[in-house]
Amino acid sequence: MSSSGVRIDKFLWAVRIYKTRSIAAEACKKGKVTINDMPVKSSRLIKVGEEIDVRIAPITRRFKVLDLAEKRMGAKLTPDFIVDITPADQIEMLELSRLASNANRDRGTGRPTKKDRRDLERLQEGDWDI
Repeated sequence: MSSSGVRIDKFLWAVRIYKTRSIAAEACKKGKVTINDMPVKSSRLIKVGEEIDVRIAPITRRFKVLDLAEKRMGAKLTPDFIVDITPADQIEMLELSRLASNANRDRGTGRPTKKDRRDLERLQEGDWDI
């Protein structure tokens, strides 16, 4: 859209990586979004051709910017703006964690409680205090 660039929080929201722009900005603030292994602020302008690493527990996904967008789009349009170039080992790790999460619960114990769910989320994000 603009030749100078688009704010990274706005772009990540527009291409549907994050559900809201405030969640995208919060991820930048927490250091979960990096470019060239450097954490970026939500106001950082991105350009076509840049590769963005986004930490979505338990893996880090990598995306290449094909075109810029400031307005949210339908899911079918996102391949024109961004391509997922996540390394195969990260995808494999995601599959393994999915299989492991299904195996952890004993059959018949019901759904996890709210506390169980929060503990699992903290563990997956690596925020667990030992």
